[in-house]
Amino acid sequence: MTMQQQTPYAQLGGEAGVRKLVERFYDLMDELQEAQGIRALHAKSLKASREKLFLFLSGWLGGPDLYVQRYGHPRLRARHLPFSIGQAERDQWMLCMRQALQEMDVPPALKSQLEQSFWKTADFMRNRPEHEPDAGLKIFPGPEH
Repeated sequence: MTMQQQTPYAQLGGEAGVRKLVERFYDLMDELQEAQGIRALHAKSLKASREKLFLFLSGWLGGPDLYVQRYGHPRLRARHLPFSIGQAERDQWMLCMRQALQEMDVPPALKSQLEQSFWKTADFMRNRPEHEPDAGLKIFPGPEH
């Protein structure tokens, strides 16, 4: 089986690789000044968050569906609704995940694929209305008098 035929879970190194990614991700969330906003949305201890993200990513990446076995359908958006998540939080989450992937020396094609998938998911978690400059919003002048 070639690398392209393997699941992302297998390409990352299975359980050990996914755990390593999750551990580094949350370590970075604790360490990076730029991630303070997203870190503040989490409990003081990241132990439960680390375990839940590991369980979720295992299935999401094509490995054992551990999260579903333990908790049922992830309902990601619904589970994140109690937290105010906007562009800044999305970007801080992605900063930590991109750096964790970079440090793991993930093959470039897989890294690109994962970053795109993580971005789509992180962006979907946004639940705070925000004005996005240049997001296609046109302001037309009123009628001339």
